[in-house]
Amino acid sequence: MKASSALAPALRDTARILARVAAGRSLADELGPMAGPDMETPRAALIDLTHGTLRRYGRVQAIVRVLSRQTRQDALVEALLWCSFYALESGRYAEYTVVDQAVRCCALLERWTAKSYVNALLRGYLRERGSIEARIGSDPEARYQHPGWWIDALQAAYPHDWEEALAQGNAHPPMCLRVNRRRARLADCQAQLAAAGMPSRRVGADGLLLERPVPVERVPGFAEGRVSVQDAGAQRAAPCLDLAPGQRVLDACAAPGGKAAHLLETEDIALTAVDADAARCAHIARNLDRLGLAATLRVDDATRLADWWDGVPFDRILADLPCTASGVARRHPDLKWLRRASDVPAFAQRQAAMLDALWRALRPGGKLLYVTCSVFPQENDAVVDAFVARLGGGALRLALPDGAAAQWLPQAEHDGFFYALIQRQA
Repeated sequence: MKASSALAPALRDTARILARVAAGRSLADELGPMAGPDMETPRAALIDLTHGTLRRYGRVQAIVRVLSRQTRQDALVEALLWCSFYALESGRYAEYTVVDQAVRCCALLERWTAKSYVNALLRGYLRERGSIEARIGSDPEARYQHPGWWIDALQAAYPHDWEEALAQGNAHPPMCLRVNRRRARLADCQAQLAAAGMPSRRVGADGLLLERPVPVERVPGFAEGRVSVQDAGAQRAAPCLDLAPGQRVLDACAAPGGKAAHLLETEDIALTAVDADAARCAHIARNLDRLGLAATLRVDDATRLADWWDGVPFDRILADLPCTASGVARRHPDLKWLRRASDVPAFAQRQAAMLDALWRALRPGGKLLYVTCSVFPQENDAVVDAFVARLGGGALRLALPDGAAAQWLPQAEHDGFFYALIQRQA
């Protein structure tokens, strides 16, 4: 059990953040300015409470609805109840501590009149757990911790795997390293990790999956550019692009640069990495410098070819396009609640337009790898198949070189990604 002294301030800071997320703000944006004078909670505690609550968001909302007789809630008080129910269920604190500190937190939030209400709901939950579980058991959002439209979409697309996909979407994400084969050997890096108390196992050609996530600054060889953090699913890009020495390669939408770096580690290619965000391009440059790699970086919209392209076709294009990010939602637990069903066709329309634009920069016989971190077929197979059909005989979808399925759903060792390799015929 954790000490109770800092729980009330932590609940206060968490409630403020969650209330803003519920109103549509990004959790990453809210966690960014944590050095402000009103944020005394340590980062680790704040991440635990915010991420833990949002992973159970459907459930804690349902509990409040069952227990409360108020039809309209004060946003801060409701957010306090959400994170308090998570704290109760986490096992990290004694039950009486959570109740006491949540009541104290009402004063810190200047919601003095809510003390009795918060006390009554938390104690009511502790008394009536069994009946509450029975009452919320038929609520899909409470059971699966995803919005109803998301649950329906996965059930329709993956009738045999949808429940596991939803469960993985609520799990803690894995931490995988990519070994820079230009600076280190995979076996040596694995031995160094083991010596540092970080056991790992091999995944793919260059990956090491850690048994437990650790802060990146503790990873042996990271600062020296021997390893990088990259999900095993994202590491499929380099081998699936079918690279060869000397090729001209475009990485469109390149930030944050993990795939670009892996391409350069894999083959001696001439890489152009394009991204519209200047700050994210600067991050790519720093990352390549750490790894001892070089590429041409352009701050531009990759689809506006006239603004940056010299007219010489590329042999390979990595089109890692914007998407719902539904395959990596467990890394951003607010994302699934901020997304709307209408976002899926909107992204699909944007992806189709970007694919049309990038195709013009590919040489005949060249190959484009279409990538998303989405699990929704409407953004994946539907976009690719429609594109190939639209071009008639001008485009051919190829089997992936690694022999694996195009769609990977999130699993214990990797996130959810989609890959499709398309060759230009003329």
